[in-house]
Amino acid sequence: MSLLEVDGVTAGYVEGIDILNELRLRVEPGTITGVIGPNGAGKSTLLKTIFGFLHPQRGQILFDGHDISATAPHALKRLGMSYVPQGTNVFPQLTVQENLELGAWVFRRDPGRVGELIDRAYHAFPRLRERRRLRATGLSGGEAKMLSVAKELVTAPKLLLVDEPSAGLAPALANQVYVRLREARGHGVTILLVDQNISKCVEVSDHLYLLEMGRIRHEGPRAVFVDSLRELIRDALLGV
Repeated sequence: MSLLEVDGVTAGYVEGIDILNELRLRVEPGTITGVIGPNGAGKSTLLKTIFGFLHPQRGQILFDGHDISATAPHALKRLGMSYVPQGTNVFPQLTVQENLELGAWVFRRDPGRVGELIDRAYHAFPRLRERRRLRATGLSGGEAKMLSVAKELVTAPKLLLVDEPSAGLAPALANQVYVRLREARGHGVTILLVDQNISKCVEVSDHLYLLEMGRIRHEGPRAVFVDSLRELIRDALLGV
């Protein structure tokens, strides 16, 4: 059974203007599923709809076999879904360490587990360990992005939704984020990744979807996309 099923979903921000049009998508357990497409294709809207910031006008969303089409974000968090938005998502007046501890709040009665998850985050992002006593307001944009990802990963989610993980990051920092996502998959986290970095998304994903005008234009395993990478990058960037 798929961990996530988006079945015929239509959604948008304004009544009568649909961003997603009867979209169908599946995410299998233990995989990284990538979604690519031109600007305005509906990629970020897809994640917001799955995470309950928007609700489908038509269609259904199933998570771990349960209908979550009308479920609020805080309830989805309790069910094991986490979301890393395109911008940063940290508590600016808290230190790096405090942000991670707050992320691991669900495990507060198991200090050993909390310590293990935070150590894993620091291992993945050594720069955060160096900055652990610094308030998030003092972080660079790249460091804040790494903290956003790390804070969601310490919840040990079943499904992690990630929107544009490399946006605004230098290549070296972006590579650290992708390495961490792969490591998270190795620890049993399933990932749905929306990305403008087409080549990197293809590299790290097991299965991919090309989204255009709110509909799926192409889908398939990574090997299929690798074989036609140049054409897909053209399609994703230009929407042709």
